[in-house]
Amino acid sequence: MKSTREREEENCLAENNLGLVHLCANRFRGRGIEYDDLYGAGCVGLVKAAQAFDKERGVKFSTYAVPVIMGEIKRLFRDGGAIKVSRHIKELSLKISRIRDSFAAEHGREPLISELCVLTGESEEDVTEAVSVGMPVISLTRSGEDSDGEQIDIAAPSPDEEMSDRLSVMQVMSKLSAEDRRLIYLRYFREMTQVKTAEELKMTQVQVSRREKKILEWMKGQFL
Repeated sequence: MKSTREREEENCLAENNLGLVHLCANRFRGRGIEYDDLYGAGCVGLVKAAQAFDKERGVKFSTYAVPVIMGEIKRLFRDGGAIKVSRHIKELSLKISRIRDSFAAEHGREPLISELCVLTGESEEDVTEAVSVGMPVISLTRSGEDSDGEQIDIAAPSPDEEMSDRLSVMQVMSKLSAEDRRLIYLRYFREMTQVKTAEELKMTQVQVSRREKKILEWMKGQFL
């Protein structure tokens, strides 16, 4: 359970970054949903980001928060302008989040839907919905000290397409060596800098940069 000070810090972090919500919401003006609703959904994402943000990861809060905010706004469109998620799915989403972190730490990759079904004892339909509810769109984008424009962005206009794309990424990653999977996981799922990743893998930053570039080039080729 978080202390009062930690909750105050989270509230302060969210309040100081409301501009990010306006920035994201403005991108969806004139698409059939009132701005106030877009802003409200974005604020939900901002609060989630503030609660989950770990400054020890070495990334800026804005870098972490924007995909979460965008995910909440996009979900508003997918749900026809109203967020309708059952209590069971919300609880399952939280449970899956914990399982995914534990699984990824042990195996160097995220679990497949079939594996999550076994681990949770839930149906594929419920697990798929819970994952869609709980996760922002994957964006394998270079940032920070190695920002050179290379990226793998996976769009998610609908829950089914998002899940299909996510599974495609998982399938491609399963073909990587354990060390390469670990590198991609740390860089793009844990959002660690190259310096932090190098420390974790006992490599130099230059080695991580070169290896990452080769892995991303190979992964891009798998999606073509």
